[in-house]
Amino acid sequence: MNEDEDNESENDSQKELKRQFDRLPYISVRPMNGLPHNEAARTTVPDDFRLQPVNIPPRDVRHVHEEEMSKVNGVSTINGHVEPSSPIATAGTSSPPDVFNASSVAEIKAALSHLQDQEAAVTARLDALVASQKDFSRELGRLDLLRAHLSSQASTTRTISHGMLSGAAATADRISSAVRRLDLEQSRVKATLEVVEQVAELKACVLGVTGSMEGPQDWETAASYLNRASKIPPEVVNGAFAAQIVPTAEVPDPPNVTLNNAAESLCGLFLREFDKAVKENNSAKITRFFKLFPLIGRSEVGLDVYGRYVCQGVASRARSNLNAGTGGAQGKDGYFYANALTKLFEHIAQIIDGHGELVERHYGSGKMTRVIERLQVEADVQGGIIIDTWSDERHVDRKLKDIKSYAFTFLVQSFLPAQRGGGTPRATSPASKDAAPAEDEGVDMKEVDGILNEMAVMLGRWSLYCRFLADKCRPPEEDEDAEIHLILPDFLVESALAKKINDRLITPFNAMTTFFLRRSVEKAFQLDEQPSGLTLNPHKPLNAEPPHITSAVDDIMYIVNKVLQQSIATSQRAVVTSVVPTLARVLGSDFIGMIQRKMRDEYYPKPPVQGAQPPEQTVIAFLVLINNLDVAVDYIRRIVQGHVEKKSAGVDDASEDDSGLQALFPVSDDAAVVAQTLKSLSTSFESKANDLLSDGIQVVFNNVVKNRLRPILADAFRDIEYQPRDHNDPTSTYQSYDPDEDEDEDARRAELVRPRFATAWGELLLPISRILTAATFDRLLTVTVAYLARLLEKRLWSYHGRVNALGAIRLERDISGIIAMVMAMEEDEWEELARGGESAAVVDKLSPEERARARAMDMGRKEKKRERTLPNDLKLLYLLPFSFILTYAAQQQWLAETTSSLPEGSFALRTKQRLLQPDDFLMRLHFGKLLCTEVLSNESRPPLERRIPGFSTLIHCYCLVLRVRVINGSFLWKETSLASFFFVWASFAYFQKKASYY
Repeated sequence: MNEDEDNESENDSQKELKRQFDRLPYISVRPMNGLPHNEAARTTVPDDFRLQPVNIPPRDVRHVHEEEMSKVNGVSTINGHVEPSSPIATAGTSSPPDVFNASSVAEIKAALSHLQDQEAAVTARLDALVASQKDFSRELGRLDLLRAHLSSQASTTRTISHGMLSGAAATADRISSAVRRLDLEQSRVKATLEVVEQVAELKACVLGVTGSMEGPQDWETAASYLNRASKIPPEVVNGAFAAQIVPTAEVPDPPNVTLNNAAESLCGLFLREFDKAVKENNSAKITRFFKLFPLIGRSEVGLDVYGRYVCQGVASRARSNLNAGTGGAQGKDGYFYANALTKLFEHIAQIIDGHGELVERHYGSGKMTRVIERLQVEADVQGGIIIDTWSDERHVDRKLKDIKSYAFTFLVQSFLPAQRGGGTPRATSPASKDAAPAEDEGVDMKEVDGILNEMAVMLGRWSLYCRFLADKCRPPEEDEDAEIHLILPDFLVESALAKKINDRLITPFNAMTTFFLRRSVEKAFQLDEQPSGLTLNPHKPLNAEPPHITSAVDDIMYIVNKVLQQSIATSQRAVVTSVVPTLARVLGSDFIGMIQRKMRDEYYPKPPVQGAQPPEQTVIAFLVLINNLDVAVDYIRRIVQGHVEKKSAGVDDASEDDSGLQALFPVSDDAAVVAQTLKSLSTSFESKANDLLSDGIQVVFNNVVKNRLRPILADAFRDIEYQPRDHNDPTSTYQSYDPDEDEDEDARRAELVRPRFATAWGELLLPISRILTAATFDRLLTVTVAYLARLLEKRLWSYHGRVNALGAIRLERDISGIIAMVMAMEEDEWEELARGGESAAVVDKLSPEERARARAMDMGRKEKKRERTLPNDLKLLYLLPFSFILTYAAQQQWLAETTSSLPEGSFALRTKQRLLQPDDFLMRLHFGKLLCTEVLSNESRPPLERRIPGFSTLIHCYCLVLRVRVINGSFLWKETSLASFFFVWASFAYFQKKASYY
């Protein structure tokens, strides 16, 4: 039986394989033997062509078909893996041999071989499928077993769930339902009990209130019963249950009606008793009944009646303070109304401080604000009365009209152009003095000053009062550190007193301050006096103490400081932001304008004839006006810094770091705005004053100094030649110069330039320096040195072709002597320069053309003799930059040879000792340049110690030029050619230098 089944399966497999094989694509061949192309193309495999039988299960034949259909482009896959191309797969690319069209035995064998290869490939794929089929069948069987086991477990679980847990679940549900019902009943019982207790409490309160009011009239007990009843919920008091239980035969009304009637009755009673205590001035009864209002639920009534009570006291005190000034006392005491307003604010502050704790304790936190609002209403009335009375008494409106109509005649006439018949009257002329009383008749400055002082006091007290109320009305939840940023309450900002202060105090204060300042400036210039005892003769002493300024500067700066102090003391931002810009405008237009007019019209240093010097007194007056500007700038800067940076002492003598402005302006960002306003005053005034100051310095230079500089230089270099012809010429004495032989006549003849220049320079600038301040003289010296540098540069270029090697050393010594004398450096400045200074900021300003021109100045350079006599190593020096001239070791050797001959403590010795320090790179470079200059300029090679004076002078001058930037800043290198002429005469060594070294 099994053999029959196997045979049937084998036959079925062979049939199925044949069907699959027949589905393979037809093989295309070329037409042969005269057959048509389409017949040859449709040729199929004959029926007698058979393959070897393969045992394949029937269900796996489908997989064989799928494997055959999965071949794409000659690539077949088996179980998802790519197999190499088979001969069958490549049939599409090259035509395999056809057994039916073969024409020879070789072709037949080839076709047979191809068919065998195809058979082997198909067989291998079928074997692989059969091998994998076993594992797949095994896994399927294992899954079937697991499914059966899982089904049995699920059935068992369902049996246990239905049989064992259903009863327990039902029992638990019954228990939880019973517990929930019990909790509900318990909550209802508690609620009922609570209502019953509340109703019992309500009944006790109703009976207690009624009993206390009828029998012993114990008002505190009745109020306490009402307070207890107010804590019972309203739904209980107004409920039907309480309406049935609480009423009794003695009190038949519902409880809510009874309580309301009792509260109204007690409120009326307390009001009557409170008013009676106020009339009797019985403080104990006042406090007693004031504490009962919140107990009966009438807190607002109690606060209002208490506010009315304290307001009566405020009004009574304010009227008594005003009545105390009757009989002319207001006129005697200039601060009477300011004191009255101060007392009003102090009384209110005492009430708030003294009663605030009582109110907060019995009425609750924050309830004092309502009393403060009521007090502010009374303060509006009483403060308004004080301010109106003060305004009428001081005739403020009339003063404002007089101020607006004041013409400032002196200032206006001072700015008008001078008439042809005569100039503007002098400050000390009789005409101006006679006109002063007539101008003062309109407005009395003493009265204006008194009114301003009184207004400043009142505004300062108002600011303190506002800060006090802002602190008391601050919400309790705010941090204590927020005190420095207070916020004024709305009722205070919008109060009638605040509006009246703005209209009656702040606005008049700003207008009067402007007038007071302008009138003070005008008066100061009317009474202006020049300092006495000033002279340009350097041999006469000055009788006045520096700074030499007119009296107007001190007077005006005193007024400026007074006005700023007055404005800041008000602690009003509106005042400061109005007064300070006005102050800056007045100083910029009136003060600076008046000085400018005096400089232009009265004291302009103009010579009477061409080429002459201006009159001495005119020059002195002009220099004093320049001092006025410089000192005024310094005064304003110090005044502003004093107010901005001032520190204030803390409470209880404890010093704090709070700024004075922050203490005076704690509201919001007022302190920052005020500080910025004050700084803008200093900045704007300094800018305008510096512009006029620069113009004045330029005028002094052009009319007094400039015309005398050229003759001074011409006289200094008079009869000086820089072409020594032989050793008998005075200019050649430099070679035999010894610093210890000061009495040598020839040496004195060789040192003529510096003494001549020093004498003339001192006669020119010493008288001016005695009068000008240090800052203004530095400005004048800056302009003068710049012009002197240009003159020296022109003179140096004028020696083109008239200087030989030895003359170059002489010229270098003369120029360095002039520079040393002009800069006048002290010993400590030399030490600072040795430590470093700012020498790195020196910039070489010579262009390549200028350097070539400087090298061509030496007339001996064109001679062939020098080239013949120079050693080869010195010829090489012409081609190298001076930083490579000498090594540091060579410099040390040369210095060691020459230092031994120098006197102890001499300048040359100290200079060489500094050069021995390896970190002084810039000085060593210059020293190397100097040594080569001396070697090239002295063909006879004299002893080295004889060249020391030239060496020390050049180093001295070089240090001085570097020091110019340290002393006066960088302006000389930007605006003058001082660096240019220095490098002109310093470049006689014929070496180029690099700007990167500087």
